[in-house]
Amino acid sequence: MIKPPQVGFLYRLGRQALGAVTPSCDMGQASRVPANFMRRPFTLSEAHSAGISRKRLSGKSWRRIARGLYCWTGWRADHLQLMNGWKGLLPEETIFGGRSAAWLWGLDVNPVDPVEVILPASSGIRSRTGLKVRYNVMEDDDHARVRGLRATTLSRTLRDLCVHITPVEALCVIDMAVAAKRTDPRALVDYADSVRGRPGSWRLRQLAQVAAAAESPMETRLRWLLLSAGLPRPDVQRDLRDADGRFVGRADLFYEAARLAIEYDGGHHRDQLTQDNRRQNVMVNAGFRLLRFTAADLDRPEILTFQVRRALRLGDALRKAPPI
Repeated sequence: MIKPPQVGFLYRLGRQALGAVTPSCDMGQASRVPANFMRRPFTLSEAHSAGISRKRLSGKSWRRIARGLYCWTGWRADHLQLMNGWKGLLPEETIFGGRSAAWLWGLDVNPVDPVEVILPASSGIRSRTGLKVRYNVMEDDDHARVRGLRATTLSRTLRDLCVHITPVEALCVIDMAVAAKRTDPRALVDYADSVRGRPGSWRLRQLAQVAAAAESPMETRLRWLLLSAGLPRPDVQRDLRDADGRFVGRADLFYEAARLAIEYDGGHHRDQLTQDNRRQNVMVNAGFRLLRFTAADLDRPEILTFQVRRALRLGDALRKAPPI
């Protein structure tokens, strides 16, 4: 004969097999969480279809992401799932744009702070917490399906970013796209010319002409600072070799005439200080000069550019000096 406690255990086991668990108590009662709601955000209408009332959604098992959009408190945030959650809340004609589209194209930006979408003005949808709405009528060749979502094409995405963020931040994203081989400067210039007169086209063309495959946004910011100060355009990610053709290192930025390498030292530099010092010694012994900068140096642009300008002049003087 089965005892009552065993009956309760078997009942709970069966409930779990059917996709419901009891992770917590809401207002003194066990709250069943459908398995699919544990994996993704869901809309209020989906919650009602699953038998979860608005009142229960105010309990401890749930978190309100935005008006009409919820998740289980144990959900591990995932950008794509969150964007799909917004897709379920917004009209069918929604197109993801800006940084959200850039992320869908594989670029290392934050796509959900806020999620950015493009809609016709007639949609009546407005920006709200977690969502930025821009109004536009999109041509068919301005959007594509990326990772299951409708998003602006990469070229259109970069053009839009040239309108909505600062030039240096736009260049950071353009450099990412070039480094990832998603596009190249020539293709971006051609695209900008093809949409001349439209918002962002002029700036995209200007930035595309100085774009390069930088390894990090901070390297891009360092290069932008030098260019903004009127200094010559450096080579990016340049392999350096000694007089015998042996590889001695790769410079983040390099001025060949002055044999001047410029390095940006991020947080990883502290973890590989010995290796970096050895590499620096090899480069110096091969006849190269080296300047190293950190994030703190970028906050003092006048001093940084003065040091680079002086190093370039010294390099020019050394190059012109008669041999001993």
